[in-house]
Amino acid sequence: MTLADLGYNDQFEKFRIEHQLNSFEVGRVISEHRERYIVKTLKGEFEAVIIGNMRFTAKSREDFPAVGDWVSLTTHDFDFAIIHHILPRFSVIKRQAVGQFGAIQIIATNIDVAFIVQAADRDFNINRLERYLTICNSSKVKPIIVLTKTDLIDELRIKEILTIIKTRIKNVPIIPISNETKNGYDIIQAFIERGKTYCLLGSSGVGKSTLLNNLSGKSLMRTDLISQSTNKGKHVTSHRELILLENAGILIDNPGMREVGIADAASGLETTFDMIVRLAKKCKFKDCTHTIEIGCCVIEAVEKGEIDKASYENYLKMENEKLHFESTIAEKRKKDKDFGKMVKNYKKGINRKK
Repeated sequence: MTLADLGYNDQFEKFRIEHQLNSFEVGRVISEHRERYIVKTLKGEFEAVIIGNMRFTAKSREDFPAVGDWVSLTTHDFDFAIIHHILPRFSVIKRQAVGQFGAIQIIATNIDVAFIVQAADRDFNINRLERYLTICNSSKVKPIIVLTKTDLIDELRIKEILTIIKTRIKNVPIIPISNETKNGYDIIQAFIERGKTYCLLGSSGVGKSTLLNNLSGKSLMRTDLISQSTNKGKHVTSHRELILLENAGILIDNPGMREVGIADAASGLETTFDMIVRLAKKCKFKDCTHTIEIGCCVIEAVEKGEIDKASYENYLKMENEKLHFESTIAEKRKKDKDFGKMVKNYKKGINRKK
């Protein structure tokens, strides 16, 4: 195995040399467990922690290592290591942290391609696909839609679903597969290249862990059946983990996500809903909300059937989420700034008394 097999490239090495990190070893974070990390290096796998200075200077969750990160570290006996730096990420897939307003949860970093996995047999949801697609577009990660459990429905239904997707989502590959018969696996494997990193995104129970097990040829992730009472998937994968496939490529499995909150997704929305964004530029009012205004080109296109109504409504919902997230972040920054000023003034007052 080489570092290139793990996804290391010339850009990472250039940064390491330019910032005089040559004295450190280099490794990739393959899993995270409550601020302890498993890092894979050429010497093996090490349990690692970050240095105190990284923790002290961290301003947000994005300043901590995440699965997929390349880090400079020192390794010690007993398979223990200390992380000193995070090398710059070329992509970060993230969402709003569940239950934490204005906070971001990193899903994975340094991803080349995301397989957006959705089951065709039960709660197929085109709106959710657009959400995942927006996250990928915002992260500059190439999306590929994987439609699983096609063995449980007939050919006619498969064609109907493909038509629904292609009507609303353009220029994104769609791969129908069966984890039971392995039909479609040859197409997925053709996309996987040595040294490239792929991640699996999707809700619980859509077959992500089974897909990973089948692609790796090993039982790496536990799998469960869908609940018969609720028809919903169980959270079998409890943490993110980076797997090096024997044939080629690196694959990251993720816990199922029932909530996919949009964060920092301006460019993502523009790419996912490019037709709406293009028409919005022609609206009569520059601050048009595309909801009630006279002279709105977007509303006109929806009424004429040129834009799918459900897609339009999904866009408005995500746009509102984005605006709310941005305002929450701005409010949070203002409070932090005000608190900083208060502490500074307090210290000045103490110094004057001295």
